[in-house]
Amino acid sequence: NLSTSVLHYKAKVHRDDERLHRRMSKLAEIRPTWGFWKQFHWLRNQGEHVNHKKLWRIYKAARLSMRRKTRKRIAERIKRPLVQPLCPNLTWSMDFMRDSLFHGKPFRAFNVIDDFNRESLTITIAKSITSERVIAELEQLSQWRGLPEKIRVDNGPEFIADALSNWCKHPSRNIQLLFIQKGKPSQNVYIERFNKTFREDILDAHLFDDPKQVQQMANEWIWIYNNDRPHESLGNITPAQFLLKYGKLHAHPRGQHEFPTFQQDNNNKQSQINQLLENSTFE
Repeated sequence: NLSTSVLHYKAKVHRDDERLHRRMSKLAEIRPTWGFWKQFHWLRNQGEHVNHKKLWRIYKAARLSMRRKTRKRIAERIKRPLVQPLCPNLTWSMDFMRDSLFHGKPFRAFNVIDDFNRESLTITIAKSITSERVIAELEQLSQWRGLPEKIRVDNGPEFIADALSNWCKHPSRNIQLLFIQKGKPSQNVYIERFNKTFREDILDAHLFDDPKQVQQMANEWIWIYNNDRPHESLGNITPAQFLLKYGKLHAHPRGQHEFPTFQQDNNNKQSQINQLLENSTFE
């Protein structure tokens, strides 16, 4: 007459459990990408006629479950008001674009503008652009334009990379990366509007055979965009004119006084642009 409070079921120890445990552990070492069901069917094909529930018990006890790959978690982003900076080189915006050549091969465009006067600072065309390439382009920009206090970007892998973060945090630069909220491109509307204009004027208007041709036309277009094309949000004057008119009204926090523009000493003629357009293939 035992009390039910002291009566417990004692599990039977199966002789082949330890053997199966060793075999499944060894298999997991050799085939680390195989999950439970792959192991189960392989063992069945090898003559192990064991119930799947028993194998699952051994599999869990051996802690052989595969670790699922998870995407890098992005810190919560804060919505910041989009305001026009008081002077140049305070806030830049960066973004990527995708397109393809005439024969279908894809390429990317890396765009950087100054939010103060919507001035295009660079357009880099390449098949692939990594965070290291982004840093190299910013280094090149710093040689003639200087560097900003802040750079507004989205949450692309090139921008959230540790390499870019460490480069910006260096004491000699001390640049703050302003990340927009995920899925909210309207929070980076200055560069998004620039992308739209670049796509309409160049990418959608012409067909290209190689990235060098795209890069050449992009460089010529930057000069037109900065020096010849009126900008409605700037009072229908060009970014270059806006820079000359209002660029020195407020002192720059880092003491900058001169802000050279892209291809400042390059006197591009409209005939050069027309020649480029004639050599490209129109849709």
